[in-house]
Amino acid sequence: MNDSGREPLRIGVLGAARITELSLVGPARTTGHRLVAVAARDRTRAAAFADEHDVERVVDSYADLLADPEVELVYNPLANGLHGPWNLAALAAGKHVLSEKPSASNAQEAAEVRDAAAKSGSVFMEAFHYLFHPVTRRLHEILDSGELGDLRRVETLVAIPAPGDSDPRWSLSLAGGAVMDLGCYGLHAVRMLAPWAGGAPRLVSARGGERTGAPGVDEWLDADLEFPGGATASARCHMAYDDLAMSCRIVGSRGEALAPNFVLPHLDDRLVVRTLDGERTERLGTRSSYTYQLEALAAHIRRDSPLPLDADDALATMSLIDESYRAAGFEPRPRTALAG
Repeated sequence: MNDSGREPLRIGVLGAARITELSLVGPARTTGHRLVAVAARDRTRAAAFADEHDVERVVDSYADLLADPEVELVYNPLANGLHGPWNLAALAAGKHVLSEKPSASNAQEAAEVRDAAAKSGSVFMEAFHYLFHPVTRRLHEILDSGELGDLRRVETLVAIPAPGDSDPRWSLSLAGGAVMDLGCYGLHAVRMLAPWAGGAPRLVSARGGERTGAPGVDEWLDADLEFPGGATASARCHMAYDDLAMSCRIVGSRGEALAPNFVLPHLDDRLVVRTLDGERTERLGTRSSYTYQLEALAAHIRRDSPLPLDADDALATMSLIDESYRAAGFEPRPRTALAG
């Protein structure tokens, strides 16, 4: 049993991605949920993953994992282009799904995922974990309190040093690119401010640069947006940056608030607030945002607690991603067909 006294979630993991240790293994261990099965293209790799992370058993294929009656929640951290196909397959199998972002390769595929989730009655959530951490919750709370006045400007920057040339994030056929891997966070964070800005933002313009040696894949992209209430936003991303940068700055008519690392707040949990009354720094805790995320998902599945993310939200974000690509001179990512 987990800390809430409720039945633990029974989780199956697709693949043996490196992110899973941070995004799921640690949080599951902390909160008492079960990792019942893992499958990977290479069974030996899956077995090594299971041994290292105390997964209860290894199954031969992704399809076998989806057919496993003990698995109720499927975690999908595969390459971007494999999110859509395996999310659809998991929903068709009647499983709840926690998908790494983005939920699909493009808006058309994301709409299919949305429709499949509605048809299945299963819970579908895109893993925008940052939204559950006290850093982001506090940002929204301060904005809601009126301390910053009316929302005027939002600026997000999500950037990392370049992955190796063979990394799937540089693969067009696997739906790679800076926006898919990084910019989706900034665009989503901007979208989440709609309640304080008169409604959802619209894209005004976008600029981007192609990765040398990877035709059609964006190395960086800057998007400019505007809210119905007149506030403006910029969502910048870069996948070959000098350093790690994941900031969100919110400017109001009476002050501003800065989260230096809203995406990975366990690395920097500061929130810096500046108003006419002075400047203060709040520390919101280095507990992992992924742990908060798993707790919220479990509470929704077990107790029907409210959940701010669903398949409709994922489609809205993917539509904005596609718009940004087109405005910057790129094509939306092609969908990836499953072999066989």
